[in-house]
Amino acid sequence: MKKIHVTTTVNNDNVEFLCDPRETLLDVLRDRLNLTGAKEGCGTGDCGACSVTVDGRLVCSCLVLGAEAEGKKIATVEGIAKGEELHPLQHKFIEYAALQCGICTPGILVAAKSLLEKNPDPTETEVRYWLAGNLCRCTGYDKIIRAVMDTAADMREAS
Repeated sequence: MKKIHVTTTVNNDNVEFLCDPRETLLDVLRDRLNLTGAKEGCGTGDCGACSVTVDGRLVCSCLVLGAEAEGKKIATVEGIAKGEELHPLQHKFIEYAALQCGICTPGILVAAKSLLEKNPDPTETEVRYWLAGNLCRCTGYDKIIRAVMDTAADMREAS
């Protein structure tokens, strides 16, 4: 099958890759671009472990074709920190012990960051609703919700 040439932006870096027309964005990120933060938990868009943003829209990368990335702006968990400096969400996840096995954590961080960019003052209900597409089998959700709520408060205070 003929490969497709794709030019896109991932975490503010211009990238090019060749992919099979049937290859998912998740597979491209992991196998072609060596960005292994997004995980394949289900392959059907039900768990959120592969969450990334495409042009600012939160998506499950297992449901998007790599070829669809042409000309788009993609953000993954690898782009959340600024060099060695963790994002406030990452600090709070550590502080609140809002992670354990790590399979869901990258997707939840991407989803939470997306929420806070759209709504810097979410209610607990809004956080729970926004993160409902991300399944966590280890930590439970209370620590995650508290970490996101506390991050939102800190970020509002800092701005």
